Amino acid sequence: MTGTLFLVQVLNGLQLGVLLFLIAAGLTLVFGVMNFINLAHGAQYMLGAYFAVAFYGVVGNFLGALVLALLAALAFGLLLEFLVFRHLYDRDHLDQVIATFGIILFLDHAVRAIWGAAPLTLPIPDMFTGSVILIGGQLYPVWRLVIIGCGLAVAAGLYGLVTYTRIGMLVRAGATNARMVSALGINIKRLFMIVFGFGTMLAGFAGIMIAPIISVEPGMGDNILILALVVIVIGGIGSIRGAFVAALLIGLVDTLGRSFSIDILRLMMGPSSARMVGPAIASMLIYVLMAIVLYLRPAGLFPAQGR
Repeated sequence: MTGTLFLVQVLNGLQLGVLLFLIAAGLTLVFGVMNFINLAHGAQYMLGAYFAVAFYGVVGNFLGALVLALLAALAFGLLLEFLVFRHLYDRDHLDQVIATFGIILFLDHAVRAIWGAAPLTLPIPDMFTGSVILIGGQLYPVWRLVIIGCGLAVAAGLYGLVTYTRIGMLVRAGATNARMVSALGINIKRLFMIVFGFGTMLAGFAGIMIAPIISVEPGMGDNILILALVVIVIGGIGSIRGAFVAALLIGLVDTLGRSFSIDILRLMMGPSSARMVGPAIASMLIYVLMAIVLYLRPAGLFPAQGR
Protein backbone atom coordinates (compact mmCIF):
# COMPACT_ATOMS: atom_id res chain seq x y z
CA MET A 1 0.00 0.00 0.00
CA THR A 2 1.44 3.36 -1.05
CA GLY A 3 0.37 6.88 -0.17
CA THR A 4 -0.48 7.63 -3.80
CA LEU A 5 -2.66 4.53 -4.16
CA PHE A 6 -4.43 5.42 -0.92
CA LEU A 7 -5.12 8.96 -2.22
CA VAL A 8 -6.53 7.56 -5.47
CA GLN A 9 -8.87 5.25 -3.60
CA VAL A 10 -9.96 8.05 -1.28
CA LEU A 11 -10.88 10.13 -4.34
CA ASN A 12 -12.73 7.13 -5.80
CA GLY A 13 -14.57 6.75 -2.49
CA LEU A 14 -15.55 10.42 -2.52
CA GLN A 15 -16.82 10.05 -6.08
CA LEU A 16 -18.97 7.08 -5.09
CA GLY A 17 -20.12 8.98 -2.02
CA VAL A 18 -21.37 12.04 -3.89
CA LEU A 19 -23.21 9.83 -6.39
CA LEU A 20 -24.86 7.98 -3.53
CA PHE A 21 -25.82 11.31 -1.99
CA LEU A 22 -27.49 12.49 -5.20
CA ILE A 23 -29.61 9.35 -5.20
CA ALA A 24 -30.17 9.08 -1.46
CA ALA A 25 -31.09 12.77 -1.01
CA GLY A 26 -34.24 12.41 -3.10
CA LEU A 27 -34.99 8.99 -1.66
CA THR A 28 -34.73 10.13 1.96
CA LEU A 29 -36.92 13.18 1.31
CA VAL A 30 -39.58 11.08 -0.40
CA PHE A 31 -39.53 8.59 2.46
CA GLY A 32 -39.23 11.25 5.17
CA VAL A 33 -41.89 13.66 3.87
CA MET A 34 -44.28 11.25 2.15
CA ASN A 35 -43.63 8.05 4.13
CA PHE A 36 -43.45 6.39 0.73
CA ILE A 37 -41.04 3.56 -0.10
CA ASN A 38 -39.99 4.00 -3.73
CA LEU A 39 -37.83 1.10 -4.82
CA ALA A 40 -38.05 2.42 -8.40
CA HIS A 41 -35.82 5.37 -7.46
CA GLY A 42 -32.79 3.50 -8.81
CA ALA A 43 -34.56 3.21 -12.15
CA GLN A 44 -34.55 7.02 -12.38
CA TYR A 45 -30.76 6.88 -12.09
CA MET A 46 -30.73 4.42 -15.00
CA LEU A 47 -33.13 6.52 -17.06
CA GLY A 48 -31.01 9.63 -16.55
CA ALA A 49 -28.06 7.83 -18.12
CA TYR A 50 -30.15 6.51 -21.02
CA PHE A 51 -31.73 9.90 -21.66
CA ALA A 52 -28.27 11.49 -21.77
CA VAL A 53 -27.04 8.92 -24.31
CA ALA A 54 -30.15 9.41 -26.44
CA PHE A 55 -30.03 13.22 -26.43
CA TYR A 56 -26.28 13.24 -27.05
CA GLY A 57 -27.00 11.36 -30.26
CA VAL A 58 -29.43 14.13 -31.25
CA VAL A 59 -27.59 17.30 -30.22
CA GLY A 60 -23.99 16.02 -30.27
CA ASN A 61 -23.14 18.15 -27.24
CA PHE A 62 -22.75 16.97 -23.65
CA LEU A 63 -24.11 20.13 -22.01
CA GLY A 64 -27.18 20.13 -24.24
CA ALA A 65 -27.70 16.44 -23.57
CA LEU A 66 -27.34 17.07 -19.83
CA VAL A 67 -30.02 19.78 -19.77
CA LEU A 68 -32.43 17.81 -21.95
CA ALA A 69 -31.87 14.61 -19.98
CA LEU A 70 -32.53 16.41 -16.68
CA LEU A 71 -35.77 17.83 -18.05
CA ALA A 72 -36.76 14.41 -19.38
CA ALA A 73 -35.96 12.74 -16.05
CA LEU A 74 -38.03 15.37 -14.22
CA ALA A 75 -40.96 15.04 -16.64
CA PHE A 76 -40.91 11.25 -16.53
CA GLY A 77 -40.71 11.26 -12.73
CA LEU A 78 -43.70 13.61 -12.48
CA LEU A 79 -45.61 11.43 -14.97
CA LEU A 80 -44.97 8.35 -12.84
CA GLU A 81 -46.01 10.26 -9.74
CA PHE A 82 -49.27 11.34 -11.39
CA LEU A 83 -50.15 7.99 -12.98
CA VAL A 84 -48.96 5.53 -10.35
CA PHE A 85 -47.30 6.71 -7.17
CA ARG A 86 -49.86 9.17 -5.83
CA HIS A 87 -52.38 6.33 -5.75
CA LEU A 88 -50.09 4.44 -3.37
CA TYR A 89 -49.46 7.12 -0.74
CA ASP A 90 -52.27 5.91 1.51
CA ARG A 91 -51.46 2.23 1.04
CA ASP A 92 -49.28 0.25 3.41
CA HIS A 93 -45.56 -0.17 2.82
CA LEU A 94 -45.90 -3.73 1.48
CA ASP A 95 -48.16 -2.50 -1.32
CA GLN A 96 -45.68 0.28 -2.10
CA VAL A 97 -42.76 -2.15 -2.23
CA ILE A 98 -44.60 -4.56 -4.53
CA ALA A 99 -45.86 -1.81 -6.84
CA THR A 100 -42.53 -0.02 -7.16
CA PHE A 101 -40.73 -3.32 -7.70
CA GLY A 102 -43.12 -3.89 -10.60
CA ILE A 103 -42.14 -0.46 -11.95
CA ILE A 104 -38.48 -1.54 -11.82
CA LEU A 105 -39.22 -4.64 -13.90
CA PHE A 106 -41.30 -2.62 -16.36
CA LEU A 107 -38.65 0.07 -16.86
CA ASP A 108 -35.80 -2.46 -17.16
CA HIS A 109 -37.68 -4.26 -19.94
CA ALA A 110 -38.72 -0.95 -21.52
CA VAL A 111 -35.14 0.32 -21.89
CA ARG A 112 -34.09 -3.10 -23.18
CA ALA A 113 -36.84 -2.94 -25.81
CA ILE A 114 -36.04 0.66 -26.81
CA TRP A 115 -32.23 0.77 -26.62
CA GLY A 116 -31.36 -2.93 -26.65
CA ALA A 117 -29.55 -5.06 -24.10
CA ALA A 118 -26.04 -4.14 -25.29
CA PRO A 119 -24.18 -1.63 -23.05
CA LEU A 120 -24.07 1.94 -24.33
CA THR A 121 -21.49 4.65 -23.70
CA LEU A 122 -21.55 8.43 -23.34
CA PRO A 123 -18.40 10.36 -24.36
CA ILE A 124 -16.63 12.50 -21.77
CA PRO A 125 -16.77 16.21 -22.71
CA ASP A 126 -13.62 17.18 -24.61
CA MET A 127 -12.50 19.77 -22.06
CA PHE A 128 -12.54 17.13 -19.30
CA THR A 129 -10.91 14.20 -21.06
CA GLY A 130 -7.46 14.65 -19.56
CA SER A 131 -5.90 13.67 -16.24
CA VAL A 132 -4.26 15.51 -13.38
CA ILE A 133 -1.00 14.47 -11.76
CA LEU A 134 -1.27 13.49 -8.12
CA ILE A 135 1.52 13.16 -5.58
CA GLY A 136 3.96 10.51 -6.77
CA GLY A 137 3.21 11.07 -10.45
CA GLN A 138 -0.05 9.07 -10.45
CA LEU A 139 -2.57 10.25 -13.04
CA TYR A 140 -6.20 10.73 -12.06
CA PRO A 141 -9.04 11.43 -14.56
CA VAL A 142 -10.34 14.98 -14.56
CA TRP A 143 -13.93 13.80 -15.10
CA ARG A 144 -13.93 11.97 -11.76
CA LEU A 145 -12.88 15.23 -10.07
CA VAL A 146 -15.69 17.01 -11.94
CA ILE A 147 -18.18 14.48 -10.55
CA ILE A 148 -16.89 15.10 -7.02
CA GLY A 149 -17.05 18.88 -7.48
CA CYS A 150 -20.55 18.82 -8.99
CA GLY A 151 -21.79 16.52 -6.26
CA LEU A 152 -20.42 18.76 -3.50
CA ALA A 153 -21.88 21.84 -5.21
CA VAL A 154 -25.31 20.19 -5.44
CA ALA A 155 -25.04 19.15 -1.79
CA ALA A 156 -24.28 22.73 -0.74
CA GLY A 157 -27.10 24.12 -2.87
CA LEU A 158 -29.56 21.54 -1.58
CA TYR A 159 -28.58 22.28 2.02
CA GLY A 160 -29.18 25.98 1.43
CA LEU A 161 -32.50 25.27 -0.28
CA VAL A 162 -33.77 23.03 2.52
CA THR A 163 -32.41 25.22 5.35
CA TYR A 164 -33.05 28.80 4.24
CA THR A 165 -36.04 28.83 1.84
CA ARG A 166 -39.78 28.60 2.39
CA ILE A 167 -40.12 25.44 0.34
CA GLY A 168 -37.30 23.98 2.38
CA MET A 169 -39.12 24.92 5.57
CA LEU A 170 -42.21 23.10 4.32
CA VAL A 171 -40.14 20.05 3.38
CA ARG A 172 -38.55 19.94 6.83
CA ALA A 173 -41.94 20.39 8.46
CA GLY A 174 -43.41 17.67 6.26
CA ALA A 175 -40.61 15.33 7.24
CA THR A 176 -41.48 15.98 10.89
CA ASN A 177 -45.30 15.92 10.71
CA ALA A 178 -46.94 15.82 7.28
CA ARG A 179 -50.47 15.76 8.72
CA MET A 180 -49.90 18.97 10.67
CA VAL A 181 -48.55 20.68 7.54
CA SER A 182 -51.67 19.65 5.64
CA ALA A 183 -53.91 20.84 8.50
CA LEU A 184 -52.27 24.30 8.31
CA GLY A 185 -53.60 24.72 4.77
CA ILE A 186 -50.56 23.71 2.76
CA ASN A 187 -51.36 21.84 -0.45
CA ILE A 188 -49.68 18.61 0.59
CA LYS A 189 -50.22 16.95 -2.81
CA ARG A 190 -48.33 19.77 -4.50
CA LEU A 191 -45.57 19.53 -1.91
CA PHE A 192 -45.36 15.77 -2.49
CA MET A 193 -45.17 16.34 -6.25
CA ILE A 194 -42.35 18.90 -5.89
CA VAL A 195 -40.35 16.65 -3.55
CA PHE A 196 -40.85 13.62 -5.77
CA GLY A 197 -39.96 15.45 -8.99
CA PHE A 198 -36.86 17.03 -7.46
CA GLY A 199 -35.75 13.66 -6.10
CA THR A 200 -36.08 11.95 -9.47
CA MET A 201 -34.13 14.76 -11.14
CA LEU A 202 -31.27 14.34 -8.64
CA ALA A 203 -31.18 10.60 -9.32
CA GLY A 204 -31.20 11.28 -13.05
CA PHE A 205 -28.34 13.77 -12.63
CA ALA A 206 -26.29 11.07 -10.88
CA GLY A 207 -26.92 8.71 -13.80
CA ILE A 208 -25.91 11.36 -16.33
CA MET A 209 -22.66 12.19 -14.56
CA ILE A 210 -21.56 8.56 -14.16
CA ALA A 211 -22.56 7.52 -17.70
CA PRO A 212 -19.23 8.55 -19.31
CA ILE A 213 -17.19 6.19 -17.10
CA ILE A 214 -19.42 3.11 -16.76
CA SER A 215 -21.57 1.07 -19.12
CA VAL A 216 -25.14 2.26 -19.53
CA GLU A 217 -27.24 -0.91 -19.41
CA PRO A 218 -30.58 -2.23 -18.15
CA GLY A 219 -30.66 -2.82 -14.41
CA MET A 220 -27.71 -0.52 -13.68
CA GLY A 221 -29.70 1.19 -10.92
CA ASP A 222 -30.44 -1.94 -8.90
CA ASN A 223 -27.15 -2.25 -7.00
CA ILE A 224 -26.81 1.48 -6.45
CA LEU A 225 -30.32 1.53 -4.95
CA ILE A 226 -29.26 -0.95 -2.26
CA LEU A 227 -26.35 1.29 -1.29
CA ALA A 228 -28.66 4.33 -1.26
CA LEU A 229 -31.04 2.55 1.11
CA VAL A 230 -28.12 1.79 3.42
CA VAL A 231 -27.19 5.48 3.27
CA ILE A 232 -30.60 6.73 4.40
CA VAL A 233 -30.77 4.14 7.18
CA ILE A 234 -27.36 5.20 8.51
CA GLY A 235 -27.89 8.92 7.99
CA GLY A 236 -31.43 9.10 9.34
CA ILE A 237 -34.69 9.14 7.41
CA GLY A 238 -35.65 12.59 6.14
CA SER A 239 -32.26 14.17 6.89
CA ILE A 240 -30.25 15.78 4.09
CA ARG A 241 -27.26 16.27 6.40
CA GLY A 242 -27.47 12.63 7.45
CA ALA A 243 -27.67 11.48 3.83
CA PHE A 244 -24.58 13.52 2.93
CA VAL A 245 -22.45 12.30 5.84
CA ALA A 246 -23.59 8.70 5.46
CA ALA A 247 -23.06 8.72 1.67
CA LEU A 248 -19.45 9.89 1.98
CA LEU A 249 -18.88 7.40 4.80
CA ILE A 250 -20.31 4.49 2.79
CA GLY A 251 -18.39 5.51 -0.32
CA LEU A 252 -15.08 5.60 1.53
CA VAL A 253 -15.67 2.42 3.55
CA ASP A 254 -16.80 0.43 0.51
CA THR A 255 -14.00 1.65 -1.77
CA LEU A 256 -11.17 1.43 0.74
CA GLY A 257 -12.42 -1.91 2.05
CA ARG A 258 -12.47 -3.49 -1.40
CA SER A 259 -9.07 -2.02 -2.24
CA PHE A 260 -7.09 -2.80 0.89
CA SER A 261 -8.85 -5.64 2.72
CA ILE A 262 -6.52 -8.27 1.25
CA ASP A 263 -3.40 -6.26 2.12
CA ILE A 264 -4.59 -5.78 5.70
CA LEU A 265 -5.51 -9.45 6.15
CA ARG A 266 -2.08 -10.47 4.90
CA LEU A 267 -0.70 -9.02 8.12
CA MET A 268 -2.72 -11.59 10.08
CA MET A 269 -2.85 -14.64 7.80
CA GLY A 270 -1.26 -16.21 4.76
CA PRO A 271 -1.55 -14.65 1.27
CA SER A 272 -3.84 -17.38 -0.12
CA SER A 273 -6.19 -17.18 2.87
CA ALA A 274 -6.23 -13.38 2.65
CA ARG A 275 -7.20 -13.54 -1.03
CA MET A 276 -10.10 -15.86 -0.18
CA VAL A 277 -11.39 -14.06 2.91
CA GLY A 278 -10.68 -10.43 1.92
CA PRO A 279 -13.33 -9.94 -0.80
CA ALA A 280 -16.01 -11.55 1.38
CA ILE A 281 -15.23 -9.28 4.32
CA ALA A 282 -15.00 -6.20 2.06
CA SER A 283 -18.48 -6.85 0.64
CA MET A 284 -19.92 -6.96 4.19
CA LEU A 285 -18.25 -3.86 5.61
CA ILE A 286 -21.03 -1.38 4.87
CA TYR A 287 -23.64 -3.69 6.39
CA VAL A 288 -21.49 -4.19 9.47
CA LEU A 289 -21.22 -0.40 9.69
CA MET A 290 -25.00 -0.10 9.37
CA ALA A 291 -25.53 -2.64 12.15
CA ILE A 292 -23.13 -0.75 14.45
CA VAL A 293 -24.79 2.60 13.76
CA LEU A 294 -28.28 1.18 14.34
CA TYR A 295 -27.15 -0.41 17.59
CA LEU A 296 -25.71 2.87 18.87
CA ARG A 297 -28.24 5.24 17.25
CA PRO A 298 -31.42 3.38 16.14
CA ALA A 299 -32.80 6.47 14.35
CA GLY A 300 -29.57 7.05 12.38
CA LEU A 301 -26.78 9.58 12.75
CA PHE A 302 -28.82 12.72 12.05
CA PRO A 303 -32.55 11.83 12.02
CA ALA A 304 -35.11 14.48 11.11
CA GLN A 305 -36.65 16.15 14.15
CA GLY A 306 -39.68 14.32 15.40
CA ARG A 307 -38.43 10.89 14.31
